[in-house]
Amino acid sequence: MQSRKRPKVQRKSQPKSPVVTWPLYILLVLLFALYVAFQSVAYLSVALGALIVVMIIALVAVEVANGASQHGYIRDIAEIALALVLVAGLWVGMEYLLHTSHPLDVVPSCSMLPYLHRGDMIVLQGISNISQIRAPVVNVSDSTIAAINSGLSRESLECVAYMQTPSGLYVSQFVEPGYSVGLLYQTGQGSKIVPSSFQDSNPVKYTCGTTKVMFSNGTVKSEAYTTAITIGNTTIRGDANNSVVVYGTVPGDLFRSYGDAYIVHRVYAVLRTGSTYFVLTKGDNNPGLDMQYSNYPASASSLQGIVVASIPYIGYLKLALSGSFTEPTGCNYTTLH
Repeated sequence: MQSRKRPKVQRKSQPKSPVVTWPLYILLVLLFALYVAFQSVAYLSVALGALIVVMIIALVAVEVANGASQHGYIRDIAEIALALVLVAGLWVGMEYLLHTSHPLDVVPSCSMLPYLHRGDMIVLQGISNISQIRAPVVNVSDSTIAAINSGLSRESLECVAYMQTPSGLYVSQFVEPGYSVGLLYQTGQGSKIVPSSFQDSNPVKYTCGTTKVMFSNGTVKSEAYTTAITIGNTTIRGDANNSVVVYGTVPGDLFRSYGDAYIVHRVYAVLRTGSTYFVLTKGDNNPGLDMQYSNYPASASSLQGIVVASIPYIGYLKLALSGSFTEPTGCNYTTLH
């Protein structure tokens, strides 16, 4: 009698149990909170920032693996592609509504304290007309703009506290006992204090004075500060109601040499020559205008937009991913206007 062969039973392989990820998300939130809290401690901020980047990469890898084990790689890739399309669509929609190619940006420093903080995500409105910028407008000639751009080294005069002694020149931003306030001019041969008359031929002239700053420990000091500028017969003082803009730096700017492609600062004044205009800008927490630190006036074409809203903390994620782990100088005090 011939034996019958039993058909082999094909057993379906059971999908692997997904890796539980919620503890990783909690850990990521804790690392993020610690990074924000300890960014002033250099070694901690670097370590925590690096851990955040590693954690994000790990979470993405785990989520992709979980999705692939449950549904297959094709569905996982399709979901990622859909998410990218939605993000791109949202970005294009914001560009259209806000009339700028840069609708979102992040504040990378503390130069705009207390109005904006490092790590704030900002929303920008495009600029199509000079009337959108709230700031004093001064009509100047083409030759004035040319003189500024060709003589930037003479315009780069910082208001500082200083004490001249037989042993040398001592310079500080903060006014110590025995110190005076004046203009510092830096040349290839060194730095020197110059009289106010030194800038008589300059298109933009600075008035130096003092203001108060409060440190994070509660200490209050006097700081050498630019209290006003004069252009022709027009004298302008800083106004906290002026517009805050984002502009792109250009080759030759000191800020660009520090790696700052974009700057978030308040408009101090607008220089208009015919249908062309330039803006003089200053950080609220900086003692002087950007031009006093060897930065060219921002042209209309370099303006990315006016800051119309801000969201705190969210921008720290971009700072961490871009490697901006440590807190820059100037974050331990705030100018009291």
